Amino acid sequence: MEMIYTYLGLSGILTLLLWTPYIVARMFAWGIPTFLNNYPKGFPETAPAQPLWAARAQRAHLNMVETMPAFIAVTLAAANLLVGNADAIAAVGMWTQVFFVARLAHAVVYITGIPFLRTPVYLVSWFAILAIAAQFAL
Repeated sequence: MEMIYTYLGLSGILTLLLWTPYIVARMFAWGIPTFLNNYPKGFPETAPAQPLWAARAQRAHLNMVETMPAFIAVTLAAANLLVGNADAIAAVGMWTQVFFVARLAHAVVYITGIPFLRTPVYLVSWFAILAIAAQFAL
């Protein structure tokens, strides 16, 4: 059970940290006074351009934010419904680890712009959520 909560927590931390790169890039692109003053003049029509990697970082963060509710829901449901079933709990723990590693890889691949890998690593994380749900749904 500890492994389940460890990777659930690490996934939450990853979600929080994925915000950092594009916010720091925005701070440098806009300048600190403008950044601290909410939005630059004419935003969003005339916003200062951010580096392409920062735009990808923002999309990676948003993708993680969109995926987390499903991951949290099935993980907590599995942890509660499978109490006493050591084999199923071990499987859920393994799939939470797979999810976390796949999401970490997804962030790296997405931000660095490595071609042809973003979707496959995302699909691994998506499959991990389905595998966790299958532990208690079947």
